[in-house]
Parts: sequence; C-alpha cells; structure tokens
Amino acid sequence: MPSLTPKPWLTIIGIGEDGPEGLGEHAKRLILSAPAVFGGERHHALMDSLIAGERLVWQSPFEKSIDAIVRRRGTPVVVLASGDPFLFGVGATLSRHVNAEEMRTIPAPSAFSMAASRLGWPMQETACLSLHGRSINLIRPHLHSGRRIIALTSDGKGPGELAVLLSNSGFGHSRITVLEALGGPRERIFSTSAEDFQFRDIDPLNVCAVEVKAGNEARILPFAPGRDDELFEHDGQITKREIRALTLSALAPRHGELLWDIGAGSGSIGIEWMLCDPSLKTVAIEQSPGRVSRIARNASAFGVPDLAVVEGRAPAALRGLPEPDAIFVGGGGSEPGVMDAAIISLKSGGRLVANAVTLEMETVLLAEQARRGGFLTRIEVCRAAPLGAMSGWRPAMPVVQWRWIKD
Repeated sequence: MPSLTPKPWLTIIGIGEDGPEGLGEHAKRLILSAPAVFGGERHHALMDSLIAGERLVWQSPFEKSIDAIVRRRGTPVVVLASGDPFLFGVGATLSRHVNAEEMRTIPAPSAFSMAASRLGWPMQETACLSLHGRSINLIRPHLHSGRRIIALTSDGKGPGELAVLLSNSGFGHSRITVLEALGGPRERIFSTSAEDFQFRDIDPLNVCAVEVKAGNEARILPFAPGRDDELFEHDGQITKREIRALTLSALAPRHGELLWDIGAGSGSIGIEWMLCDPSLKTVAIEQSPGRVSRIARNASAFGVPDLAVVEGRAPAALRGLPEPDAIFVGGGGSEPGVMDAAIISLKSGGRLVANAVTLEMETVLLAEQARRGGFLTRIEVCRAAPLGAMSGWRPAMPVVQWRWIKD
C-alpha cells in the first residue's frame, strides 16, 4: 500500500515590519487559530492583534525551543519568522528536526530581496551573506573591487564594525549603505564610505549593502588556490604557494567534505581547502601552542573562522575526531604510527595526500606507495633570485608527494 503523507501540523509564517498588513488572509487565519505561537519578542509584538493562543518566546539556548516545538508534533503550531524562513532563517533549523511533509511555509520577502529592490541591484549578481550571530570575518573572501554585497548584521554596532574591518583591510573607499527596519514605518536608508563612517544610534534591525572598492594596499584573497605566502602569518613552516596549489588539486575538494590537516603549521592547506566552497570543513592538528594560535588568526584573516584547531601530537590527537573525507599530512608524518592512524581513520573512497621534504618522510612515502599503490610525484620549483649583478635560478627543496585513494 502507498504510504500516507502526514498532515502538516507545523506552519512557519514569514512576517515583515509592516505587521499584519503584509499578510494574506490565509496566514492571518492560521495565526488566529493556532493554540501555540512561537517567535521572538519582536515577532509577537508585530502580530499582537492576531495571536489568541499561547505565546512562546524563543529560549536560550535556542535548542530548548526546538525541543518544545517537536514535543507538540501532531498538534497545530505556528512559528513566526522574519522574511523568508529558509534564507538564513529558522526554517533551515526546523527542517533538521521536522520532515518537509509535516510543515507548511508562507514566506515573506527577505531582507536581501528588499534591500536589493531598494538599491536596484540584481540579486543574482550580489553576494548575500549573514553575519548575524557569526564572525564578521566571513565577509573577507568576498572583498573584490566592484563586488556588491548585502550582509545581515547582529545589531546596531554591526555596520560600524564592518566599516572598521573594511578600512583596516584597504577597502576604506568602499561605500556602505545601511538599511534599517525595511518594509515598516521605521525604515531608513543612509550611506557613506567605510573610512568616513560615523553614524550612531543605528536600529538593531539592519542590513548593510557594500559596494567594494579596493585601495592599492587592499588585502584581496584571490579565487585560485596557491595564495601568496605573504598573506599568511607564519614562522617559515608553511607549504609554499606553488606546492600548495598542486596539493589542493591533489586533495580534490568536493561538496560538504571534511579535511584533516595533520601537522598544520600555519594552517594554509586547511584554510585554502575551506575557501574552495562554503560547505567544506577543516580540522587542523598542530602540536605547537604558538602555531595553534597562529592558525586561528590566519583562519579569521582569510574569512574561514570556523576552521577547527586541535592542539596535540599525532597520532594521539587524532582520536575521537570526526571521520575525514580527505587527509593532508604536512608535518610529523615520519613519526611512528601517524601514517597508519591516518589511513585507518580515512573514509572509504577518501583521498590522502602527503608531502615529504626530508629523507625520513620520503622513505615513509616510498614504502607506503610500494605497499598500497597510489601515485608518487616529485615537485621541484625554482625561483629567480639575485646572483651578483645579475639573476639566476635558486631551487627550493624538492617535494615528494604521495596521493592515494582508500578502497
């Protein structure tokens, strides 16, 4: 027999600053008839005239409210959300706990779409991101001259903090437009350059639109792997840019994957892995406390602050970590047990790439290739350098790279 589709019991209604006036009759009836209505204090205030049932304000931590909603499964529940619930909204969170067949959603225009319409910006050509409750550094990979960005902020301080980041990174001439309380009676729009930003008393409900303009010294993060070594803070323990580009190619990142960066040094491989796509994650393993701190600073400076850093020595530090889709062994691979532990931990079908500069590590990789197969590549890079009054080629230390896919 065909399975019966469950009847929707959870309704998520997107609302705007115009309150009930912005809702259709169907949405109004659903709110009026709901025995329980969840939402933020602002949502309840906006819908005050329509709510007849129990009013439940979001709890802290937020998971408590999710649990309270799930416990009511099968009985009518309305959740009030801002704008489009599935665009950086509560809908995405609820969908991890409630099947789509059990939900109905009535979205409203998102803050992004309203901001784009006010400015006349095509959304398909605009970077839209949320900095609400998240690190402001997430904007850094998008900072390219001519780029248009619309960003949700956390509060009234967010626009000023964004202006400081832009100015300190060489983008002070960029234009910031602050759009407050879009769609409601308090709506206000004003703009200035990042370096001249002096606005105060900004409404906590705001989005920032940025027209990026890079100065001569701007910190621009190119799209291609193998970013300039000078962009990284390091103590010499860094996979050089040419080798890094080839290593990222060998690691072959795919959507949603997790990388272990063992002996991470400056964190450059794991950082560039995450820059390939927002869905990618990295766990960097490093035994030096100074380098652990440096990796965290580099991750923030490159706009991937969610990179996880584990302080410890492999293989012991690998225990209990989430199973990786790919592993890079850059340092410590010649230590007893490190390669075995990495290979055991790797998912079936996962990729392992290991680079050797020392003879000891090269010996390990030659043995692993003889035992397990895979591909060995010797990489030699020469850079032009002064030679007396002229120039000559100065070779870097050759790197032996082993690339292997687990059956």
